[in-house]
Amino acid sequence: MPQEKSMEEKNIIAQWAFDTRPILGRFHLWLEDVKVQWLRGEPEEGFRENISFVGERMECLLVVMTAATALGTRLFGRYAEGVELNKKEINQVKKEADAISAYVMSESLWYLSRSLPENHAIMVSLGEGLMPKVGETPEMGSNPQLGFGRVYARPQVAQFLDDKIQKLLNEKNYRWENFYRDINKANITVWGAAIDTLENTSRFAQGKKTGPLTIFHLFDQPLSVTKPYEGYMGNLALPQAVMQKAEEKSILINFYTPRDKVLEVIEETYPAIRRENIHVWTLRGKSRAIRLQKLWDEWESLGVHILDDGWKLPGGGEVFTDSGTYMPNFAIKTWEQEGQEHLLICDGYSASAEAMQAASLSPLLDIHTSLAIFSSRFEESYDQEARIMQLDPESKSFAEDLSQIFQRKLSSEDVYNYQECIHDAREAGIPLDKRNIVADDFFPEKKWRVMALTGYMLDDPYTSIEGVKDIGDSTYEVNVRLATRRGDKIITLALRREPGASGESIFNPLLTRFMAGEDYQNRPVKISDSGRIRNELQTLCSESLEHFDNNGIRVLFKDIPADVIPLDKQKILKEILAWYRKNHPTWFSWLDYE
Repeated sequence: MPQEKSMEEKNIIAQWAFDTRPILGRFHLWLEDVKVQWLRGEPEEGFRENISFVGERMECLLVVMTAATALGTRLFGRYAEGVELNKKEINQVKKEADAISAYVMSESLWYLSRSLPENHAIMVSLGEGLMPKVGETPEMGSNPQLGFGRVYARPQVAQFLDDKIQKLLNEKNYRWENFYRDINKANITVWGAAIDTLENTSRFAQGKKTGPLTIFHLFDQPLSVTKPYEGYMGNLALPQAVMQKAEEKSILINFYTPRDKVLEVIEETYPAIRRENIHVWTLRGKSRAIRLQKLWDEWESLGVHILDDGWKLPGGGEVFTDSGTYMPNFAIKTWEQEGQEHLLICDGYSASAEAMQAASLSPLLDIHTSLAIFSSRFEESYDQEARIMQLDPESKSFAEDLSQIFQRKLSSEDVYNYQECIHDAREAGIPLDKRNIVADDFFPEKKWRVMALTGYMLDDPYTSIEGVKDIGDSTYEVNVRLATRRGDKIITLALRREPGASGESIFNPLLTRFMAGEDYQNRPVKISDSGRIRNELQTLCSESLEHFDNNGIRVLFKDIPADVIPLDKQKILKEILAWYRKNHPTWFSWLDYE
C-alpha cells in the first residue's frame, strides 16, 4: 500500500501541476507525483529547485515537455512495429515515430511559449532528421523533425522573427550579422535550441530494449546558423583532466591529433592505467568502415579496446554501437574494477545536431569535445574529411585539389556533389574557416549557458536511467535528466492519462489523423488549425516546402518522396489543403501548393 504523502510533497506536486498546466491540459495528463534525485548540486529552499537561466516556471514547463514527448512517443509511436518488416515498411514506421515525437514537442513548445517573457523567443537552430537515417537511401527523404527557423514566442515576437528568418532564407545580402543586429536592436532575447526529438529511431522501430530518448538543448542565445542544415562532424571527447595534462606538456590535442599522441597524454594523466583498459566508444558497422576503419585500426594497433555491441559497463548496462552518439558522453570517466583503473572515451563522428549537443555537454560533465566538419558523403577516411571541407569550391583548381586528396581522378558528378556539401555548410554559417572547432564557435557570444534535457523512452545503458514505466491505473513514470553548469538532476514524474482520453487524437498530428481517414470536413474548425497545420507541414515534409513573400508556404508535391508520404496519402493531403484553403481562405491565406 503506497505511503501517505507529506504536506510538503503534496505542495510540491501542486506547485508543479499549477506551473505546467498548459502542457498537462493539452495532453490530458494529471501529475500524480514528482521526485528529484540530485547527481550534482544541492536543492534550494522552496517548492521548485531552479538551476537554469530560464526561470523556475519555464524550467518546470520544459521538463514536462520533455516527459510528455517521451511518454507520447513510447505509447503511440508504433514501438517495435518494425520487427520483421521490409526496408520500406520499417522506414514508414520510423517516420511515423519521428512524426509523433516532433509533434508532441512542437505542441508543447507552442503552449509553453505563452509563458515566456514578452520579449523572449525559443528558436530552433539545429534539428536532427533532415538527412535520411542509417540504412535509408537518399530518395527516402528527410524524417519528420523540428529544424532551423521554427519560432515559439508570443504572436508579435514570433511574427517579427519569422520575417527576419524569411530574409535569412531568401535574401543573399541578409546574413547572420544582420539578423543578430536586428534582434538586439529590437531588444528581443532569442534562446537557441538544438533538438533531436527521437534519438535512435531505428532501435525504437525494431523494439530494442535500450536507447530511444528525446534530447532538447536550450542555449541563452541563438546559434550562428542561418539555414536548415544537417551534416556530419568528427568528434573526440576526453576527460578535462587529459586536456589539462596536454597543456602542461605543451601538446596540442584535438580531433586531428594522431591517436598515439592522445594515448601518450592519457597515460601521463593516469599512470597506472593499462592500455587494454582504455575503452573507446565509436560507431561501428559496415556502413562506417570507409570513414572510420583507419581510426579503429589506429587504436587497436596501440592495444586500446574498441567497444562492440554487448560490452558491459560497470553498472551492468550493455553498450550498443549501431547508433546513439550522445549518451556515451555521460559515461566518459574513470572507474576501478577488480583493482584496475579503467577509462572510457568517445571518438569518431556523429550527425551535426547530436555533435553540437554532445559538445555543449563539456562544461557540465567536466569533459572536452573537439569537433571537425565532415562532408555528407561516405567516400573518404576521417582524417581527410577536414581537408575536403576546407577547400574553396569556387577555385579553378577545386577538382584537382579534391582528386589529390582522393589520390584518383574524380568524375564531374563527384566534384559537383562535394562542391554542394561545402556550399550548404557555408550558406548555413557552419564554421569552415577553422580546421578544428569547439562548441564556442557556434555562438555569437563566446560565453554561453545551456540547459540539457533528456527524456528516456526506454532504459539507458550508459547512465542506468529507466525508460517509461507503467505503474498501473493509466499512470506512467517518466524520467527526465536536467543538466546545467549549476547542477544535474533526474526528475521522475508520475503522469496519469485522463480516463477516456484517446491517444490517437491527442498525440497524433492533425494531418496524420486526417490522412488516416478522420473526417476533417465535419469537425469544428478553429483558427488554431491554421497554425497547427502550418507547423505540421514544416515538420512532416520540410524539404518540400517553398517559402515566399513574408509569410507564405508553398507545398511542392512533386518534391515529396513517396517514402516520406506515400502517394495515396499525398493525394488525400492535397485534398485536405484544398478544402481548408477554399472554405477558410482568411485563416489559410499563407498556404499555396502545386
